[in-house]
Amino acid sequence: MAAIKIVRRKNKQRKDGSAPLALRISKDYKTNYCFLGQYVLEKDWDDEQGKVKRTHPNSLKMNNFLMTKLVEANNISFEINDGFSSKEMKKKVKGVRAGESFFAVAVNRIQSKYDRGIFSVARSELSILYNLEEFLNLRTSLSKAQNIIGIQERRRTRISRGRKYEHSFMDSVAHFKKNKTLSFQDIDEAFIEKYKTFCSVYLNQKTRTITNQQIYLRTLFNLAIKEGIVASKYYPFAGEKIKIRIGSSNKIGLTIEEIELIEGLELENYSVIWHTQNIWLVAFYFAGIRISDLLQLKWADFKNDRLFYIMKKNEKPVSLKIPEKAMAILTLYKKTIKENNGYVFPFLKDVDPSNLEEIYVKKRNATKLFNKYLKRIALLCDIDKNLSNHIARHSFGNIAGDRIHPLMLQKLYRHSDLKTTLNYQANFINRDADDALDSVINF
Repeated sequence: MAAIKIVRRKNKQRKDGSAPLALRISKDYKTNYCFLGQYVLEKDWDDEQGKVKRTHPNSLKMNNFLMTKLVEANNISFEINDGFSSKEMKKKVKGVRAGESFFAVAVNRIQSKYDRGIFSVARSELSILYNLEEFLNLRTSLSKAQNIIGIQERRRTRISRGRKYEHSFMDSVAHFKKNKTLSFQDIDEAFIEKYKTFCSVYLNQKTRTITNQQIYLRTLFNLAIKEGIVASKYYPFAGEKIKIRIGSSNKIGLTIEEIELIEGLELENYSVIWHTQNIWLVAFYFAGIRISDLLQLKWADFKNDRLFYIMKKNEKPVSLKIPEKAMAILTLYKKTIKENNGYVFPFLKDVDPSNLEEIYVKKRNATKLFNKYLKRIALLCDIDKNLSNHIARHSFGNIAGDRIHPLMLQKLYRHSDLKTTLNYQANFINRDADDALDSVINF
């Protein structure tokens, strides 16, 4: 009989410190692992007991899940004869999930993201599930306009109920766990082509948004194949089947003159639009620091005239000199250190620092608010570009052009790969192309 235990595979630990949980199946001095699709931090794992500690935010649910998987595996071990190897035993255990619906696999992944505090990804993936549900429930007896009105009305109702605390994120997860209307075998080339058309026609989505959803479907398929839920022969992205092509778009930043217009704009002190102006300029001065990181900055992050912080997107530590222009704006906020609970800017001052979801929601709402007021700033400055939070990063790249060495730009942008920097900066380096054009036209 095989010896089975749930273990944390620390040798496969990720950047955020979490590592996958797996059933360790040992028999005849050979060991195989069956991954369970769940990740935990070392501090939340009891290796001796093979379960998560109470420090885990969902310890009860997680341990119930793990116990179920352990019981299933042991039942299989009792039922099969001694001739099975640990590898064959692994295949049998994987088979427990065979035929699991697409939505069940999807929400397991979403809940895992949610439990680890990756709320933006969890919510965006949940949104895709609602898109797929609308596609599956499309009423061909209705006109296109009637279907679109119905889709929009259902979305507004979900948002309204969420704001009234009548429907939670986990209610949506529970809803899709019960949904068995879509299997992986249903998602073939024809299905994907029809879904792309649906997203364009009924959801009015742009090409990149539709592409992102294809990438999501591919990711779920790869996960399901790895977990033994679906056979690889059903994979719709293999060989000459569906090809995912990621297009590129122009990244347009502001010019020095346009930056100066924003700097010279006089607004009412401590108004929302005044905060928006200051936060956008500070983001630009720090080489396009992301707004989500900027909002979480505390005065404790500034030492010896430098900014030290951890970039949330890739967990990379960053150290930057405080430019004089940034210091002038930061000084305006020093008088509110206590009022803002140590945060530089006031938008997270009332948040519970241990409540990661509350922090995420506050940052998301503030970002939406800034984008709204940035449109007003653009009008006041007569800037005809789409002024947004992220354009601060594009603006730095546009002004940097080819004047700064790529290796230094890589450091300023906090990119992990130089190739990413070169591809990004290519959007803003036009001199060679302009000279080449002139050499032909101006003969």
